[in-house]
Amino acid sequence: MPIRQKESSEKHIVIKPQLQNSMAPHQKNPRTIVNVRSPPNQESSENTKFQNQNSPPSRNQRRRRGRGGRKSDQSDAFMWPGLRPCTTANKPDLVVVPEVVVEAGICNGVADKGRNSSDLSVGFPTSSKSMNFAQRPGYGQLGTKCIVKANHFLAELPNKDLHQYDVTITPEVTSKPANREIIAELVKLYRQSDLGMRLPAYDGRRSLYTAGELPFSWKEFTIKLVDEEDGISGPKRQRDYKVAIKFVARANLHHLNQFLTGKRPDGPKEAIKVIDIVLREMSAKRYCPIGRSFFSPDIRRPQRLGDGLEAWCGFYQSIRPTQMGLSLNIDMASAAFIEALPVIEFVAQFLGKDVLLRPLSDTNRIKIKKALRGIKVEVTHRGSVRRKYRVSGLTSQPTCELVFPVDDKLTMKSVVDYFQEMYGFTIQYTHLPCLQVGNQKKASYLPMEACKIVERQRYTKRLSEKQITALLKITCQRPRDRENDILQTVQQNSYDQDPYAKEFGININENLACVEARVLPAPWLKYHEAGKEKDCLPQVGQWNMVNKKMIDGMTVSHWACINFSRNVQESVARGFCNELAQMCQVSGMEFYPEPVIPIYTARPDQVEKALKHVYQSCSLKLKGKELELLLVILPDNNGSLYGDIKRICETDLGLISQCCLTKHVFRINKQYLANVSLKINVKMGGRNTVLLDALSCRIPLVSDIPTIIFGADVTHPENGEESSPSIAAVVASQDWPEVTKYAGLVCAQAHRQELIQDLYKTWHDPVRGTVSGGMVRDLLISFRKATGQKPQRIIFYRDGVSEGQFYQVLLFELDAIRKACASLEPNYQPPVTFIVVQKRHHTRLFANNHKDRSSTDKSGNILPGTVVDTKICHPTEFDFYLCSHAGIQGTSRPAHYHVLWDENNFTADGMQSLTNNLCYTYARCTRSVSVVPPAYYAHLAAFRARFYMEPDMQESGKSTRATVDSGVRQLPALKENVKRVMFYC
Repeated sequence: MPIRQKESSEKHIVIKPQLQNSMAPHQKNPRTIVNVRSPPNQESSENTKFQNQNSPPSRNQRRRRGRGGRKSDQSDAFMWPGLRPCTTANKPDLVVVPEVVVEAGICNGVADKGRNSSDLSVGFPTSSKSMNFAQRPGYGQLGTKCIVKANHFLAELPNKDLHQYDVTITPEVTSKPANREIIAELVKLYRQSDLGMRLPAYDGRRSLYTAGELPFSWKEFTIKLVDEEDGISGPKRQRDYKVAIKFVARANLHHLNQFLTGKRPDGPKEAIKVIDIVLREMSAKRYCPIGRSFFSPDIRRPQRLGDGLEAWCGFYQSIRPTQMGLSLNIDMASAAFIEALPVIEFVAQFLGKDVLLRPLSDTNRIKIKKALRGIKVEVTHRGSVRRKYRVSGLTSQPTCELVFPVDDKLTMKSVVDYFQEMYGFTIQYTHLPCLQVGNQKKASYLPMEACKIVERQRYTKRLSEKQITALLKITCQRPRDRENDILQTVQQNSYDQDPYAKEFGININENLACVEARVLPAPWLKYHEAGKEKDCLPQVGQWNMVNKKMIDGMTVSHWACINFSRNVQESVARGFCNELAQMCQVSGMEFYPEPVIPIYTARPDQVEKALKHVYQSCSLKLKGKELELLLVILPDNNGSLYGDIKRICETDLGLISQCCLTKHVFRINKQYLANVSLKINVKMGGRNTVLLDALSCRIPLVSDIPTIIFGADVTHPENGEESSPSIAAVVASQDWPEVTKYAGLVCAQAHRQELIQDLYKTWHDPVRGTVSGGMVRDLLISFRKATGQKPQRIIFYRDGVSEGQFYQVLLFELDAIRKACASLEPNYQPPVTFIVVQKRHHTRLFANNHKDRSSTDKSGNILPGTVVDTKICHPTEFDFYLCSHAGIQGTSRPAHYHVLWDENNFTADGMQSLTNNLCYTYARCTRSVSVVPPAYYAHLAAFRARFYMEPDMQESGKSTRATVDSGVRQLPALKENVKRVMFYC
């Protein structure tokens, strides 16, 4: 009777949604004509209230700046996922047994409770080639002029014709390194003959580029590759490929030159792509390419991160069109790589214990399975033969129990005996499981001790807190050190000796770009008249609460405290609460000194029970009044406790909480208490400070008419979480003309979907008919209720959008904003300014003279308020870099603001000064922040909402079954008193 492997309770399910939307150009959605100025057919008291509200005269009728014609028609479509089966190559010389692989798919259509998903309107606009982004309205003049250096290096354009060829490799190869190997062999064999001495640049996929045309328009080559990794002795595997090269097009360099000089609004992306590929060819051969970065243990000695990982240093490289011409952007980079260790040693390091003496527990086996899945290993039991395999899993049985059929008669043999007889290899640790490799139909076994991890593999899974801290310490560089490393990298790359750069006639200047910048003045801040200091002018991006009182200090009469830290005695906790209450009083709040019930001590593993006990005890004591604030003392290492507290308080109990770590309770610091008091005040609905210009109505294009400022962001699951939803968040100002207080909403949407689906939506209700909703609509109504005015201008800061998604995001989300407005009132279309905020870029700004203390802050970074809109910015579009914060450690990263759409006719100074001034209104600290607060709050809200998912959804792969039938699992509803404050954390 054959002994099969026991079926694991953990199914091997891999799902990769493929969204059918405007991001897939080969899929066309049916077009539906939509009049965005006409509201849907519905009856709503909200609409009537909105229309009847008195407000200043609308300026909608003014002539808006043209941005390339009328907006394209919209289409309604649903998103359906594709399936990605588990695939690994089936290799010889392994123990092979059949295995069933489970495939599953999920529907990514949004299905709210009580609604039919087919009734939802999710429109995906068609792309519009005629739509241009906002053009630069001029250059800013405000501020003190200075010179900064940027990590951009001028690239001189080639004067040669660039030709593009299509490459078809048969049989098809999906690996870019393998494709590169094939083309490298082709060039080696045929460059001096069939290729006419041309040295082509190859993108690793379908495109090949040359400086000048090849002697043919189409030709097929036969390439033979010998696998040198099979060892020194014995026959080596030979692979045969047919490579067809076909002429496609010639890159338009005249068009590119016109674009760079500002004579054309759009750039030829293909020509820029060619130059980028050319300049990456040598680095791709020398180093390990990952995305747009290159890594090598030779650039700097790798440093251990623990648990079998190490940090490699490298550099980022990208060619960018700028006002000074084509610019090569070079920056330093670091990434976590897996140490090239024997697998047995990696497992021992990863688990932090000696696994060689005892069998793995189920928990540890699953940990190792997740850590090793997808990693390449090479066998070490066959001498010089080093075949490579990709790990697909781990056996649920130890090696000593594994058997498999060796012939058609199902004669069984143990894995231990097979390796002894076949290779003379004695498996010592038979109590450990085997690695599983192979294709989806068969499970193939390799003993751990017979394998070594292949070098040059990046670790893409989640890092531990310890590893993150170690990596940050390695990457944190002072500005002067980072600048020197960048210059050294450019010199080591030797672009002047690069054969590909020479072939294409590209020259790289090895000096950092010197750029004219301006330091914008800090805004005056207004505090309460009762304080000794009624207003304040921040110095170098920071100030304090000494002699100041919050402009709108709130009252906390009913509060309680839970202590989850066993190291904190009740007397210590009581002393801390008293100190915090006094600081709130000093800062301008009314804070009752005694809690509703005595401080309650609880165990972290009984968090829900403890929270409900305190909530119910306080409700009984208060007799109908609500508990206003819950203080929570946490252990310093609290794992999931913080998230559990926020989820239960904000989605179940409706409690506003403030968490404090044990280390702050023992070491009471005035600055820390002041910062906590700021958080508590805004959570209670107060305001800490406002811009003095806002009170005196002196903010251009904000103070003149009711203006709402939005912030929006989407956070995506970490790598490896194939089915967890993405979380979208939108916040909006609620206190015009001060624009300091915000309300926020969050929603879950399809995995890795960047477009925010719930900005505006409609669905069919059996009683009310077509009903409108969505986050923008709800926040517009909330603004009207809070201010008594309807917004006459919309400013929308959108975080987290890459350049490749600009068109899709603008088309879809601007349309959603307009539909939300139209659903509230006929012809209600306030002008919109849509700005993308980017932090994940690689432009760094350095002081021109690091020794000049007047031009740097304490950390050696450029001064807060430094803005750049020339030379390194877009040739024609409305963008700028703004370093609005003072550095603390490392090199400051300026935020990049790109105005995609502007119907409010902002000047450069108007947009830059508004953005910089808003950065001083962040409620949680007395410092200017690096990103404009509405975008910052949206990011915090989206991040916070991850805690709202049920615990089984927060682990990779656990949510698959829950989402199969119902599409995207929606977040639990937030309690009303929490919606406006949850992002203040």
